[in-house]
Amino acid sequence: MKRRVFVVLFFSIFSSMLGIGIIVPLLPIYAESLGASALWVGVIFSGFSISRSIFMPIVGRWSDRKGRKIFIAIGLLIYALISIGYILSDSVAGLVAVRLIQGFSAAMIIPIAFAYIGEISPEEREGGYMGIFSISLFAGFGLGPMLGGVLSDRFDLNVNFYTMGGLCLFAFFLVLFSLPELHLYREAEQSRPYREIMRSSATKGLVIFRFSSSFARGLLITFVPLFAHSTLGLTASQIGIILSTNILLTSLLQAPFGYMADRWTRRGLVFWGSLLFGICVALVPHMRSFPQILTLNVILGSMGALALPAANALVVEEGRRFGMGALMGIFNLSMSLGLSAGPILGGIIADLAGLVPIFYFGSLAGVVGALAFVAVLKGK
Repeated sequence: MKRRVFVVLFFSIFSSMLGIGIIVPLLPIYAESLGASALWVGVIFSGFSISRSIFMPIVGRWSDRKGRKIFIAIGLLIYALISIGYILSDSVAGLVAVRLIQGFSAAMIIPIAFAYIGEISPEEREGGYMGIFSISLFAGFGLGPMLGGVLSDRFDLNVNFYTMGGLCLFAFFLVLFSLPELHLYREAEQSRPYREIMRSSATKGLVIFRFSSSFARGLLITFVPLFAHSTLGLTASQIGIILSTNILLTSLLQAPFGYMADRWTRRGLVFWGSLLFGICVALVPHMRSFPQILTLNVILGSMGALALPAANALVVEEGRRFGMGALMGIFNLSMSLGLSAGPILGGIIADLAGLVPIFYFGSLAGVVGALAFVAVLKGK
């Protein structure tokens, strides 16, 4: 039965993330066509993460008491329906509203699915389990931009939004009819108060890592398409390939790096992966061609993959102490805050000084976050 949980959630998350990834390379350009400034492009991207940040801790705690399946199913249904909102939006304000609603639904999907996988993961094998499951997230989100770029070049943009809705609807029905509720949340440690959870040095360090790495990643997802389009003159398909290469490589490396996290020092993997990722972000403005920026994204994908399975394994360890849903909510909350803060601050910088300084700012955030992670956990 636990194997069935893993398989159903794997393909459900893969399908939904494939649908979401289809619109990623097009959303900044689509927003600009509606009159959005760089700041408003950042707000549109961040609206998703801001909304998700508000609701994730609440939903995570509820799922520790009420179960996992109901929240995942409702979130996927809203995901499917909101795709129509993108088509109907004809203003920047409309796009912001759609992203806010989509962020609310996202709070019910990824962190709750990871909490469920964390519950069925055997002790000392958390890295392997979380690494393999993370493939569904990164493979779907990684293939999406590539497919989205091809669809955009060959068909009307609305085809991308319809495709997103169809994939998310498929995932909803898969969860509704095939996902068992094992009620493991009843046997696990009940969620502790968030004040008590945040006294843990490990939790603090994980929050710092997730926020800083997501801050840098949010800048990349939002402004690399604009940099590639306006500075390098790349097509939608090429932009999709660039984003997909980064994320797909991260996906392919989740399993081997996950097994590595079960055998090596998890904190060391988190530190070196996040540090090297942060340093590489600063190289983006120096790329002058499609092959160069594609090669850099291969490196960025590898460094991002190194840290995440080890971090997820540490979160599962903390979840067994404080409540799996609550910990996944906090971990993903810090990710959402980083993904929302990065594009907004990046948009302000771009409006004031252009695109280039954005990437130096993101690099600084990644490096400082890696050093802060080590400092917080030092001596523990």
